[in-house]
Amino acid sequence: MRSPTAEGIATAAKKIAALLPPTPLLPLEVDGQTVWCKAECLQPIGAFKIRGAWHRLTDLDAAERERGVVGVSSGNHAQGVAWAARRLGIAATIVMPRDAPQVKIEATRALGADVVLYDRYRESREAIAADLCKASGATLVHAFADPWVIEGQGTVGVEIAAQMAERAGGPPTRIVACCGGGGLSAGLALACVDAEIVPVEPEGWDDVCRSLEAGNIVRVQDNPPATACDALQTLATEPINFAVLSARGLRGVRVSEAEVAAAQRLAFAKLHLVVEPGGAAALAAILAGKVPIDGRTALTISGGNADPAAFAKVLDAG
Repeated sequence: MRSPTAEGIATAAKKIAALLPPTPLLPLEVDGQTVWCKAECLQPIGAFKIRGAWHRLTDLDAAERERGVVGVSSGNHAQGVAWAARRLGIAATIVMPRDAPQVKIEATRALGADVVLYDRYRESREAIAADLCKASGATLVHAFADPWVIEGQGTVGVEIAAQMAERAGGPPTRIVACCGGGGLSAGLALACVDAEIVPVEPEGWDDVCRSLEAGNIVRVQDNPPATACDALQTLATEPINFAVLSARGLRGVRVSEAEVAAAQRLAFAKLHLVVEPGGAAALAAILAGKVPIDGRTALTISGGNADPAAFAKVLDAG
């Protein structure tokens, strides 16, 4: 597998610009400083994952398109792959955990993809996906460990840089990103080489943080705690992501469930956005004072596929 590149991100950015308008970059005042919030929750499928999926699927040749694609995802990448596949006339099968929010499973099926459910604690989604690909000759479109996917996610940084140059007096000095396996963080690290990139993970699901601290890939600890951040529940990052992140010398931060819920409530009250828990992790880190801000700090609000009942409970709890 090739490595992701800045040139690949530039190619992906042209594809995305021809397909979708830039998502808004919204100012938010925190402790007297303006923080710039990239509202990827307003994408057609409610998350930035549409970017990597589109870049990957549009690079398949005719024979590969005929054999279809297989994705692995808790829901946002699933919808990105399903959306792109339907638009391109490609058959898609998505391997999803049984405990994924029902709203995400239903949305993926509604986009025309076949869904194969698995137990994320007892079964390997990679093994299931590999068997499906072997049986049909389909192409695996990994949620984060794929060079095209990383490049596609990096287009978030291209848009942020252009928007901040126009509105904030210069490109970002820091981008705080919600992080699962590191696809978005790696893409941002390649796209915005002069900005500090800060991956943010939920407590207990901190494989990227642990890996960057150790200097090698480390899995989450045994029996990780329950988290509302379903989109960020990866057991371990992969070499292709770790290589990019470690080369930049990045360090991540962790946020609690309470901090995430507080960020969801603030995004709703101040930005008028419905944000799922995983999509609010970067904002949570800022609000909790775990990442410094300087007026040219940006953050990703990366997912808006919130379960209605769960979101209502978060608002009521505030």
